[in-house]
Amino acid sequence: MINTIKKLFGIGSQVNYAELVQQGALILDVRSKGEYAGGHIKGSINISVDTLNNNLNKLKNKEQTIITCCASGMRSASAKSILKSHGYTKVYNGGGWSSLQNKIS
Repeated sequence: MINTIKKLFGIGSQVNYAELVQQGALILDVRSKGEYAGGHIKGSINISVDTLNNNLNKLKNKEQTIITCCASGMRSASAKSILKSHGYTKVYNGGGWSSLQNKIS
C-alpha cells in the first residue's frame, strides 16, 4: 500500500528528470494560470488540471515523454492519471514545480 501511494505521487522514484528533459521531455505545469504566472519552469507549458481533458489536442504526440508538475504533487498525480487513461505512454509525475526545477538544473 505504501509503495502504491509513493508511486502515485512520484515519491522515492529513481527517475532522472534532468536526463528526461535533455532527451526532449515536455514539462506540463497543471496549476492555474495565476499560479503559473507567479513562477514556473522555463520552457514548461501550462494547462490546468481542471481543463486538461478539454485541451488534450495541445498534446498531440502520445509517445512524447511528459513530466507533470504542480504546487505539491497532488494535481500532477491526477494529470498523470488523466494522460495515461487517454493513451499517453511516457508520463511521469514530477511533483512540485520548484522541487522539479531543482532536479533538472
